[in-house]
Amino acid sequence: MKPVKILHIITISFVINHFFGKQFNYLKKKTGNQYHLGCTPSEEFTQLAEDLDYIPFSVEVTRNISPFKDLKAVIKIYNYIKKNQIEKVVGHTPKGGLVAMLASYFAGVKERIYFRHGIIYETSTGFKRTLLKMIDRLSGTLATKVVCVSKSVKEISIHDHLNAPEKNVILGLGTCNGIDTEDKFNPETHSIEYQQVLKKSIGIGDDDFVIGYVGRLVKDKGVNELIGAWNILKRNHNNLKLLLVGPIEERDAITFESKKQIQTDPNIINTGFVLNASSYFPLMDVFVLPTYREGFPTVSLEASSMEIPVLITRATGCEESIIENKTGLFIKNSAEDIAEKIEIYFNNPQLRNSHGKLGRKFVRENFEQTKIWDQIHTKLKY
Repeated sequence: MKPVKILHIITISFVINHFFGKQFNYLKKKTGNQYHLGCTPSEEFTQLAEDLDYIPFSVEVTRNISPFKDLKAVIKIYNYIKKNQIEKVVGHTPKGGLVAMLASYFAGVKERIYFRHGIIYETSTGFKRTLLKMIDRLSGTLATKVVCVSKSVKEISIHDHLNAPEKNVILGLGTCNGIDTEDKFNPETHSIEYQQVLKKSIGIGDDDFVIGYVGRLVKDKGVNELIGAWNILKRNHNNLKLLLVGPIEERDAITFESKKQIQTDPNIINTGFVLNASSYFPLMDVFVLPTYREGFPTVSLEASSMEIPVLITRATGCEESIIENKTGLFIKNSAEDIAEKIEIYFNNPQLRNSHGKLGRKFVRENFEQTKIWDQIHTKLKY
């Protein structure tokens, strides 16, 4: 069978490991297909290309609405499709999806796949909500298939008439890429010696109880509420550390008070942006994601795969990511409830261990990456 040329479009290189990992390496061996990846230029984007087996295509795709830049991106993607004879185009997230679907539609590409990683307008109101919904609906209309990353996203897509229901596809129980349970997110591959060195380098003691979070430090992720819970907990405990792995962002910014405390509290550790967060999971006793909006929280599966109990809200997509009272607990978007649930794990090491072990089993059975990649090959034909 003749190899197929496939072009994926994303906005920022930060998501490459989450959205793809070694997916292209695996699928190329299976199919012989050629994988192109379009993204806003960055050093990371270029560096990852050889290891992850994609042909890099630099195109500025802004996350904000910018008519001039968006049109420029559509034209550049259109020309790239024509020049390289691209046969399938896959757009990720609302903005990447929009410019990819427009360019591929006008270029006459027959197979156009839109990955709906979440419901972008879910926490918006007024005109902004209407505009974002229109953008998502346009991407869904132009696509020939729409991958909904969770059952919840699919249900909202149908309810809000974002595209024809027969276009919708779900990979497994949900997710966009699956989890590397054998190597990257396997607790047995992370040496105790390295963990000790890392703990010491960031100021975590052997007797500290570590509350962990991985992701962008923004309002939508519930970081303000997490800081509120931290303030409640530290009144009663002096051996706590809050480990925040990810950058503070100005877009959807957390409060000035939260930002200041993250930067000045000696028991809050903020790593900033890291290329590979997997090394930090073994340092955590509990993982917390107090999010308001997700498509599917891959990071919670990563934590479970590392045998860490998960506290997460019931936001869109999140209910499918844990088994309540077996691999984790659900929390409300309130500092008091988050603190109360963290206390449960703080006071019960046996429960932490049990939920962690069952969490890894749950992820290996349902979200192991090669199982998801096989579904991509079967359902999406690339």
